[in-house]
Amino acid sequence: MAIRILTTGGTIDNLEYDSEDQAPQNVESLIPELVDQARITVKVNVEFVMAKDSKFVTDQDREVILRRCLDAEEDTIVITHGTMTMAATAKYLGERNIPKTIVLLGAAVPANGERSDALFNLGTAVTAVQLLPHGVYVTMNGQVFPWDNVRKNLDRGIFETNP
Repeated sequence: MAIRILTTGGTIDNLEYDSEDQAPQNVESLIPELVDQARITVKVNVEFVMAKDSKFVTDQDREVILRRCLDAEEDTIVITHGTMTMAATAKYLGERNIPKTIVLLGAAVPANGERSDALFNLGTAVTAVQLLPHGVYVTMNGQVFPWDNVRKNLDRGIFETNP
């Protein structure tokens, strides 16, 4: 089994900005280093898709992510994503009934930041994608959520099921 990891940016990759004019150029993802640090022994293929603060992810961007999922040889896909619109991207993908297992994750603190949750969240996603049936899921805060029952609680800064 091999896992495809698609990187899209977000806080996990230390990408936060207030306007698209401020978006950094020529960004290298922190995810390959995180994969090494996690000592993941299953075969992982990391693919850079985009480097965006998720506040600025559009349906056109989601279509790019969808195409990468469909084109991937692997049936198990992990997507690193910013937390602000991760539930929207999960919904976009979930509504398309892709015959693969796809798990999205992000981080509250960048992977290169002190006390980051990135390594834990990546490990959770890599484990979950191997165990879950086909479908789209979000893993955050030590939980797994189906794409159609997840939201980010902005007041508490956590992910939870829809009320």
